[in-house]
Amino acid sequence: MRITSVTTYQVPPRWCFLKIETDEGITGWGEPVLEGRAASVAATVEELSDYLIGKDPSQVEDLWTVLYRGGFYRGGGIHMSALAGIDQALWDIKGKALGVPVHELLGGRVRDRIKVYSWIGGDRPAEAARAAREVVDRGFSAVKMNGTEELSYLDTWDKVDQCIANVDAVRQAVGPDVGIGVDFHGRVHKPMAKVLLRELEPYRLMFVEEPVLSEHVDGFADVLRNSPIPIALGERLYSRWDFKSVLASGAVDIVQPDPSHCGGITEARKIAHMAEAYDVGLALHCPLGPIALAACLQIDAGCYNATIQEQSLGIHYNTSNDLLDYLVDSSVFTYRDGQVTIPRGPGLGIEVDEEYIAERAAEGHRWRNPVWRHSDGSFAEW
Repeated sequence: MRITSVTTYQVPPRWCFLKIETDEGITGWGEPVLEGRAASVAATVEELSDYLIGKDPSQVEDLWTVLYRGGFYRGGGIHMSALAGIDQALWDIKGKALGVPVHELLGGRVRDRIKVYSWIGGDRPAEAARAAREVVDRGFSAVKMNGTEELSYLDTWDKVDQCIANVDAVRQAVGPDVGIGVDFHGRVHKPMAKVLLRELEPYRLMFVEEPVLSEHVDGFADVLRNSPIPIALGERLYSRWDFKSVLASGAVDIVQPDPSHCGGITEARKIAHMAEAYDVGLALHCPLGPIALAACLQIDAGCYNATIQEQSLGIHYNTSNDLLDYLVDSSVFTYRDGQVTIPRGPGLGIEVDEEYIAERAAEGHRWRNPVWRHSDGSFAEW
């Protein structure tokens, strides 16, 4: 079997899909995207296709190695996201060619299903309690919310109080047994993160995500290690080499690599197994589309330390299209009792609606994240 073509499709709301075709008529799909940089990732996929056309798609590890190391310069969000989508599509082809799901090629399942959580609220949380109650009523047993608006290095207590009020309202609405993740989104600098972690202790949180940017963890490790709240991070780390020092620091309890950003299924599994050696859990990052979620679930199937899975159904970014729109059979992602079953079909276990993908790609998107500023006019982390 040989690869004959590599095609990308930028589709609403903010995703990029990839199709790899072969001379035997087997097609693989991936999702190479970095939110807000979809066109850059698509251009990188096109550049990397020079290494793919005419090659045997079954040699996934060798192709990954060439695509990572062969360009001399390596790593970072754009390169690793392009490589991620290619890797997903290669695994999809291999599974389809052999008639088995990807997880069977990776040692089989350690679980049949995995817990999922639902996002509530938007970037500036409002009516958080009502939103939380609605998703719990739909069967979810865990939610995640943004914790704060923009915060300066030393900010006022009213912003701290607003964060605590939102979390308290959600806890009161859903009761003591529903998991609550609070995402600081890297918006919080070290001085205020110390305050917020202390103030949030009574709320029995599932985790706090990105309490500070990952590049600042080394200077904040003592606080994170001593916090009784589980600490999650990793969506902006792109390889096992990026995760090395974070895991060694002992400051993180849950790693969150994104298989559409960190080199795909091949690299995400290696990161997951590194984390297991430190007794650190895995919660793959995935506020993206259906191909990305399918790839995540194939990884979750075989990783013992996988603990919960993010998914984007109803997330505030999905304004024109949602998670299930691009699937022929959306029931593959039916959520029951707060869990989703690992897809059992060949490859990634989903069938995409190629005609609809082409239709929506004609519209495309130019999604950009907001740019926030503090009251003094300086840039604020979003």
